[in-house]
Amino acid sequence: MSDFLNLSGKRALITSGTRGAGAAAVDLFRELGARVLTTARSFPANPSADLFVAADLSTSEGCFTVAEAVRGQLGGVDIVVHMLGGSSSPAGGFSALGDSDWHKELDLNLFPAVRLDRELVPGMIAQGSGVVIHVSSIQRLLPLPEATTAYAAAKAALSTYSKSLSKEVSPKGVRVVRVSPGWIETEASVKLARRLADEAGTDVEGGKKIIMDSLGGIPLGRPSSPAEIANLVAFLSSDRASSITGAEYVIDGGTVPTV
Repeated sequence: MSDFLNLSGKRALITSGTRGAGAAAVDLFRELGARVLTTARSFPANPSADLFVAADLSTSEGCFTVAEAVRGQLGGVDIVVHMLGGSSSPAGGFSALGDSDWHKELDLNLFPAVRLDRELVPGMIAQGSGVVIHVSSIQRLLPLPEATTAYAAAKAALSTYSKSLSKEVSPKGVRVVRVSPGWIETEASVKLARRLADEAGTDVEGGKKIIMDSLGGIPLGRPSSPAEIANLVAFLSSDRASSITGAEYVIDGGTVPTV
């Protein structure tokens, strides 16, 4: 009996692939047989022999560098997974956000996908096949006004862009799908939990509960793991999901309270 999931022979670009869900996706895709190029701003501490390019994707120059690496080192691409995202905006609500804060959030959470798609999707159309995964966030539906207004707005823009792209290119053989995680337990989120725990005089589990409470609760009782996000992304990238396009898949342990 053949393996249920197989990415053998697929050429993939996974952005932000040195930590968190991005790193988990890179490892899983390679385990499933894909040839993966990944990217981050700087080389990882323990680089493997696999394909990597250092680039700042918040700039047009960085996106062009990565696109050129895809064409030169992979000879084209079958799967693009836009994992890059994050927020560095200050707390304090909408009035604390200046123009530079808004530009930073858009430059990190929207424009890298727009620019890389513009460079790479035409090649997918030419070959008559391809998959684009845009990793959004449930915060496009549940923004946290104190600190993530600009991030949530950028992810909402990414989602709308993704849907429009899917309507344009799906008839040409290219599937476009959105994945919207909730809270993922990464090194950064555990560090945040520790800081909140110290401030509240509790332990790390107490710090995690503070985060879950700020999200309105997680019915599953825990955050998602990077591997769980990678599992969903790999399935949606595979031929097993060949009729799925234009859709959004939420993976949040039940955090979003609406249908």
